[in-house]
Amino acid sequence: MTRHVQGRPASDHRDLNADMSVFATDPMIGAGLPLWLPAGAVIRQELEQLAREIARHDGCLPVYSPVLGKRALYERSGHWDKFSEDMFPPVRLGGDQLVLRPANCPHHAMVYAAEPRSYRQLPVRLNELASMFRAERSGVVSGLSRVRQISLDDTHVFCRPDQTTAEVASALRSALRAQELLGLPVDHVRLSRRDAGDGYLGSADQWQDAEQALRGAAAEVLDADGPPLVEAVGEAAFYGPKLDLQMRDQRGHEETIATVQLDFNQPERFDLTYDAADGTRHRVVMIHRGTVGAMERVVAALLERYAGRLPLWLAPVQVCVLPISAAQDDYARALVDDLCAAGLRARLDTDGSLGARIRASRRRRDAVIAVTGPAEAGAELVHVTDPAGDFSGPVARTGFVATVRDAHGSRARRVDWPAPDGDHHPAGRP
Repeated sequence: MTRHVQGRPASDHRDLNADMSVFATDPMIGAGLPLWLPAGAVIRQELEQLAREIARHDGCLPVYSPVLGKRALYERSGHWDKFSEDMFPPVRLGGDQLVLRPANCPHHAMVYAAEPRSYRQLPVRLNELASMFRAERSGVVSGLSRVRQISLDDTHVFCRPDQTTAEVASALRSALRAQELLGLPVDHVRLSRRDAGDGYLGSADQWQDAEQALRGAAAEVLDADGPPLVEAVGEAAFYGPKLDLQMRDQRGHEETIATVQLDFNQPERFDLTYDAADGTRHRVVMIHRGTVGAMERVVAALLERYAGRLPLWLAPVQVCVLPISAAQDDYARALVDDLCAAGLRARLDTDGSLGARIRASRRRRDAVIAVTGPAEAGAELVHVTDPAGDFSGPVARTGFVATVRDAHGSRARRVDWPAPDGDHHPAGRP
C-alpha cells in the first residue's frame, strides 16, 4: 500500500509514486531532475499526444529548437535582466557564453523572424513540446511539482492586432477543453494584470489595450456554467497580462495549470513585423499559449486528483490479465495479444497466488483486472474488475477488447462495460 508521509495529504503524488513507479530521483543526477520510468513515460506520452492533437486542430505548426542559446539572446529578450538569478550559469565555449534557456519564446521569435511575413499569412502559430530550465534551489524542488527541467506544451502565436481577441479566445477554449478531458477542475480563470510598480515592459496604453483584449476573449468563451473570471492585480508577467487557468490542490493551494499570455515585449526587442496591405511594415502581436501545460506539473496533479487510479486512457497498465492456473495461460496470452494488437497496454501476470497478483495489480493502480479461469476460457469470457467504475462481472472476450479500445480512443473517464449478451451495464454498476 501507499506509504503515507506525515504532514502530506493522503494522495500526495510522491507517496503514490512508491506504488506506481512513475518517476525516480538519484543524487548522482541531482535534485529537481526526475527520471521518467516506463509507467511515467506512458502517462507523459498520452499527454503529449493530446497536446499534439489540440495543436494540430488549432492550426499550429510544429517546430524544434535547441535548449541552449547565447547569453546575448536572453539579454535581448529581457530574460537575463529579470531572471538571471533563476537561470543556470553560462557555459563558456570559445568566445561565447551559452545558457540553458529559461523560456522557449526567444527561440520561437527567431523562427518567426527567419523569413518575411505578409499580413495575409497571419496568424502563424508555432508549437513545440520543449524543455526549459530553472535553477531552483535544492530546498524547494520536490517530486514532479517543482523541478529544474520543465517540459512544456508551448505554442507562440504571431498575429495582427485585429486578430488578437479571436486568437486568445481560441487558445482559452482549447485550454479549458484539455483540462476537461483530463478531469482537472478549473477553479477560476484569472486575468493577471500589472500593478503600479515599474518592473513591467511596455507602455501603460499597451497594457490597457492588452488587458481589455483578454477581458473580451474571456467574456466570449466563459459561460454561466463554467469557471468565473477573477481579476488579479500584480500577477501579470513582466512582458504582458495573461489569462491563467487556476486549480486548487489537496492542500487548498492555488496552482496555475495552463495559461494564455500577451507579449508586446518580444516583438519589440526582436523587431518582429509583417508587411501590411499598403506595403508598410507593422509590429506583430505575440501570444503565449499553453493548453495541456507542463508535463511534470500536470502528471503530479493527475496522480493526486485520481489518487493514482487514472482514467483508462492514461493508465500505464490498462489491463492486467490474470489466469487462475497454468491451464489458462494460453487463453490469457491470446487475450493479451488481442489487446496489444488493438493498440492497448496489457500485462500478463502469472507469478504467485491469484490473491497476491490481484493485490499487486490494485497497488499499481492498473485500470482493469481481467481474470481468466476455466469457466471464462470455456465460454470465451473475461471476468472484469474495474475499480474506478465499481464494476465486476463477466464480459464477452470480443466485446471486452472493443470496449477497452473505445474507452482509450475516446479518452473516457469511465468505461461503459457490456454485459455478456452485448447489452451495456448502467454506468458504475454491474
